[in-house]
Amino acid sequence: MKSMDECDVGISCYISNLPGFRGILKQRYSDFIVNEVDLDENVVHLTSLEAPNECSENKDVNISDQLNRSSVTEIESFRSLAGNSDADKLKVFIDELNSGVDVSDESIVLSPSADKSHRTAIHNFFKEKLKFLVTDTIDGIEDQSKCVRVRLNKGGNNGRGRNSRKRKERDDKRYDSRGSDSYPGHLGKFLRFHLFKENKDTQEALNVIAKMLGIQSRSFGFAGTKDKRAVSTQRVTVFKQQASKLAALNKRLIGIKVGDFCHVKEGLLLGQLYGNRFTITLRGVSAESEDIIKASAVALGKHGFINYFGLQRFGSSSVPTHLIGAALLRGEWKAAVSLILDPREGEKNAISTVREYYKESGDVDGTLRQLPRYLVAEKAILQCLKRSPGNYLQALKAIPRTLRMMYVHSYQSYLWNHAASMRVQKHGFDQVVLGDLVYSKEQHIVKETFVAECEDVNGNNMDDYSNLDETSETDLPEERNIPVKVINEEDLKSGTYTIDDVLLPLPGSRVIYPSNDIGEVYRDLAQKDGISLTETAHKIKEFSITNMTGAYRRVFQKPKDFEWELLSYTDGTVPLAETDLDVISKSVKKSKVREEDSANGSEELPAESSAISVGGDMVTGKGHEEKINSESGMQSEKSHSGGNAESQMALKLSFTLPASSYATMAVRELLKTSTSVAFHKSLND
Repeated sequence: MKSMDECDVGISCYISNLPGFRGILKQRYSDFIVNEVDLDENVVHLTSLEAPNECSENKDVNISDQLNRSSVTEIESFRSLAGNSDADKLKVFIDELNSGVDVSDESIVLSPSADKSHRTAIHNFFKEKLKFLVTDTIDGIEDQSKCVRVRLNKGGNNGRGRNSRKRKERDDKRYDSRGSDSYPGHLGKFLRFHLFKENKDTQEALNVIAKMLGIQSRSFGFAGTKDKRAVSTQRVTVFKQQASKLAALNKRLIGIKVGDFCHVKEGLLLGQLYGNRFTITLRGVSAESEDIIKASAVALGKHGFINYFGLQRFGSSSVPTHLIGAALLRGEWKAAVSLILDPREGEKNAISTVREYYKESGDVDGTLRQLPRYLVAEKAILQCLKRSPGNYLQALKAIPRTLRMMYVHSYQSYLWNHAASMRVQKHGFDQVVLGDLVYSKEQHIVKETFVAECEDVNGNNMDDYSNLDETSETDLPEERNIPVKVINEEDLKSGTYTIDDVLLPLPGSRVIYPSNDIGEVYRDLAQKDGISLTETAHKIKEFSITNMTGAYRRVFQKPKDFEWELLSYTDGTVPLAETDLDVISKSVKKSKVREEDSANGSEELPAESSAISVGGDMVTGKGHEEKINSESGMQSEKSHSGGNAESQMALKLSFTLPASSYATMAVRELLKTSTSVAFHKSLND
């Protein structure tokens, strides 16, 4: 199967008739800066790495005191809650602790329970009655069963002296600190902070922080994932953690920084954002004339772009996710599994070898041993097939829900893209036509809705160029009873609606379709794929369009607060835009200069100084080889080669988009070139 291109997923039109020009997207990851925009439309920046003063209340559990007293009453109370078997098991464990036997690294596992409320009651019992013990939930022996695990709480006794060992020597994991009684009660239950990351996706960065804190990554909340090949800043919340602990990590974190801490009552949920502020630098820009570049930038700001779902929506491999989605909608479970597991073009040799091995041998165990951890869907399927050979539907359901639903959502996006292209081809982009859909202006509008989007279906398993799209992939809440209407003759005469109001639906049971010829595009294209938009081919609800609500999406999107400037540069390794960390570094640098001036009268920082301290961490500085003209935004360097490097042109763009819009589709409107991985990789060769 050939590599996927834009036309394969319905991306085929442009708004302006201006010629395109050459420009390289993401030549460096620092050429793509993303700052989250919160629901109040404030741009999120990292401005400080320091922790605020927290008046901690000392509520640490005194383990020694509790171990020395009798627990008879608590055990009998636990017996009425959990039964004789678990109560006897707990009594033996506590007796061993009191006898001086070193069981600090051991635990007991209580009887399996499928009742979550019962398990919650057990967790709460230990928090209230036996605070020297902590609990968590683990998988039981049988499928779907869960067990409560109990062990000694080491949080308040500094490792228990001679019996303590380092965690890595115990080959163990710390308990998640959710619900810890040592947390100051006067603070909000959630610590909110700004996460700054370079060339890492959101989950990867949070996994690193979670490991350092000794907590589970599910303790974090965020509004949307950000692109990997970029520099991004976003809000994150974590349950019951103190700012000082996170701020201390800055000394050890690489490519990640945390700051701007505050305590809040509620954690962040997916979708709780307005959108993103992008600062994109296109390098190696060239055109027949500079006027073409300027005219294209002006046109983008004035008219916007077609609000296509970008290529990343459909995966980064030669097997587009919408094809898997189509197989699921048809109820072809085995075919869907094959599309996910089979060899595909463009993958790294090691991955291709593993896929070929499974296809030829069918050896599940051998394949699982070779599969890398980031191939989440593949591992989930094979692990299920190992337990239940031939049960392809169950294997598909073993894939994490967000990931498996992305396949179906990508098919919705595939239909939407084709419909949008047909709308532009048949009716243009300058006026509303009879039968178009719009949000009714006769009622109060809440906001648009979008279906869930997933960051990168293969967990960024391709090279860095796999991440050319960058929407805040979020699970936005669906509004019910959205006031959408079909344009009639009276609406056309009144001029109430403009082209900016035109919507197209993402198929589902609660949407209406345009009453003109564009409505037929959905039905005809789905029919060619053997899919009905009104009837289901099977009884599995989550893989059925008729069981999905659907949503609406604007056909045309204008960038908000749009700015642009042309820059010249000679050194392709020098950043042309400041990141949040650059701003902090510059501020610290100025402060350091002032301190030195007052101390010894020095007027400037020594030229050889190329590193500065930020919150106790060393950050590489620009040194004497470059300087930024803050008035013009132009970049200049003192080259050791004598300044003979050829000057090149760059176009820097800054704009804000709502959460589900793709910035690369705005760039595509400018360049009139593909945003495919292969194309932009070729420009860098």
